[in-house]
Amino acid sequence: MITRVDDYLHAVPLSGAVAEQVGPFTLFRSTTVWPYYARPVPGSGATIDPVDIEAVRARCQELEIPLSFEWVVETCPSLGPAAAAARLSVVEHPLLVLERDDFRPASAAARCEILPPDGAVLRQARAVASLAFADLGTAVGEAGPEDRDAKAAEISDDLVDGLVDRARRGVTVSAGAFTDHAMVASGAHQPVGATTEIVGVGTLPSMRRRGLAAAVTSVLAEHAFANGVDLILLSAESKPVAAVYERLGFRRIATAGAAE
Repeated sequence: MITRVDDYLHAVPLSGAVAEQVGPFTLFRSTTVWPYYARPVPGSGATIDPVDIEAVRARCQELEIPLSFEWVVETCPSLGPAAAAARLSVVEHPLLVLERDDFRPASAAARCEILPPDGAVLRQARAVASLAFADLGTAVGEAGPEDRDAKAAEISDDLVDGLVDRARRGVTVSAGAFTDHAMVASGAHQPVGATTEIVGVGTLPSMRRRGLAAAVTSVLAEHAFANGVDLILLSAESKPVAAVYERLGFRRIATAGAAE
């Protein structure tokens, strides 16, 4: 299972990046308006040293792109210590999976649906996610609909065009939860073959504790399972956030590492 997840995580950036080998890593050079990262080559069994991190740092400086890494800790346990020794900030998150037979759908007192490839709608979804991830956790916060609209106005047209393109190509499928015809939670999944990852699920901080994130995740899972997917994964920001997904049938199988 972990091998399948690791292979998926190595394949999914290719919908928006070009792969380049740098030592034991694949560096994904973005062809979109957002950056990607480097990952250790799946199955290589390489032991990562700080010198390997420095080689990627040097290449990123040449390309004038951000330096960051993502990996599955259990498949490459040496990367975290090497990244820390190279003065990078290292974080770890629960990595969970969901199989069809374990899925327990959730509902909420809001309309939840898959979003069309419409720029205005996807702009709003991006604004909701930005506010949610600027105020991490599950506690009710202050940012609400007015903040969402202000944030949406700040999002570049280039970014929105990229979101629309990915939606039209089917490489990103987004969903939203609505109250009073306005979006209050959003998220997406990114299918590659029979595997997908649910990403960017967030609720406007002022609307938390209403089951909206679980409902959006449920709609995304239903869409994925109805369209040929049989394994869904996600990386949770923390154990309390992971508990939200575990109620839908997700189970933890590993740890996702990130460094920048």
